[in-house]
Amino acid sequence: MTRFTPLPLVALWLTGAAHADELTLQPKPFFTEQTFGATAIPNEITRIRLEPKAWADFEFIHLAAHGSKVAAGDRLVAFDAEDIDKKLSDAGHSLVASEISHAQAAADFAKLTEVQQLKLDALRRAARNAKEENQYFTTTRRKATEEHAAHTLKRAKETLENQQEELRQLTKMYAADDLVEETEEIILTRQRDAVAHAEFGLRMEQLDHERSIKVTLPREAETLAASERDTALALAKAEADQPRHLKLQTIQLEASATALAREKEAFARLQADRKLFEFKAPAAGWFYHGCIEDGRWSSGELLKTLTIGGKAPLKRSFATFIPSTAKLGLSAFVDESIARSLTPDAKGRATLAGREDLEIPIKLSKIAETPEPDGHYRASFEVSWPAGISIVPGSTAEVSLITYEKAAAIAVPAKALTFTPAGWTAEVKLADGKTEHRQVKRGRSAKGTCEILSGLEAGQVILTP
Repeated sequence: MTRFTPLPLVALWLTGAAHADELTLQPKPFFTEQTFGATAIPNEITRIRLEPKAWADFEFIHLAAHGSKVAAGDRLVAFDAEDIDKKLSDAGHSLVASEISHAQAAADFAKLTEVQQLKLDALRRAARNAKEENQYFTTTRRKATEEHAAHTLKRAKETLENQQEELRQLTKMYAADDLVEETEEIILTRQRDAVAHAEFGLRMEQLDHERSIKVTLPREAETLAASERDTALALAKAEADQPRHLKLQTIQLEASATALAREKEAFARLQADRKLFEFKAPAAGWFYHGCIEDGRWSSGELLKTLTIGGKAPLKRSFATFIPSTAKLGLSAFVDESIARSLTPDAKGRATLAGREDLEIPIKLSKIAETPEPDGHYRASFEVSWPAGISIVPGSTAEVSLITYEKAAAIAVPAKALTFTPAGWTAEVKLADGKTEHRQVKRGRSAKGTCEILSGLEAGQVILTP
């Protein structure tokens, strides 16, 4: 792989002294480099996923091939809609029936107050009339009826007495004659009949009088008293029940309205879900199985279900549409040490497997501030893709970035440094051939070499283990 080293910097090398364990320090260019893998990810995608509100059964009957190039309007995915269409038909009929039922209940409720008031008024009239009838009977009519019965009986007695007296007079008068004429006999017969009739009338009047006094009037008194009592109770019950009944009817109507609203919502959710049974390409582009989320291309076990007759997963992306106008960038997930070394607008090169001769310029556009659950940080790069190279989403590349550079630096092998309670030290050879440990301040590290920020100078000789 060809490495990119920006001019005018050159590599920093440590030069050897008289023998292998002595190094003479000289200032040289120093840089650190990070290399890691990345994936080509489009900046514009349409994730295909099912977010149904009610329906859960989505069986593939059409699925465009993975990686296929599609035109606007091409069918990408379709599902078997036979069962949901039946459900929609049944639900639609049920909804119409519920709407009619609720409309009738609302119409009945609108008349309820008026009807209840009319019933209450009728009960009030009945209670009033029953009370008045009982009071009138108790105070006036019973006594009058008794007097009338007594008077009628007396008249019947008087009538009988009169008829009897008249018969005696006629008999006495006609008995004075020696011969009773035929006309006289007729008059006497008629009178005898009148007496018999009066006797019968008196007997009937006596029976009626006795029954009226002992049976009819007491029974009527009981009936009127019971009527007054019963109508009063009915009125009191109605006056207490009417508000409760009205409240109950109000609750039932509200429940009916709520049930109807929920039925409408369920039907609307089902109608909305019906629109999910076909996905078409919104523009020209590519169709991929699997999904791109958060800079990652994933499929895994999902691909097993992406077949005709298979069941589509719910509430997760299972395919991706990439418009032909989308631009490809590079996305990588790096460990914490690399993420910490990256600086804004860091630049570098990317290479493709099989075309290592191409060094593709890249620039860091974003590095995540927090790690993913797996501990890696997402890094996004802008890419200047060379002409004539076909790069498709999902392609992989190796990224190389210069993360730190200094034109002239003192650097030593990491193994030449020793950590002590006082800090890092290096063993320096003195002019008289002796050595001493000097405290140094360490900088960046790269490939087993450490930058020295202070404590050592150019020309000094250090010893390495």
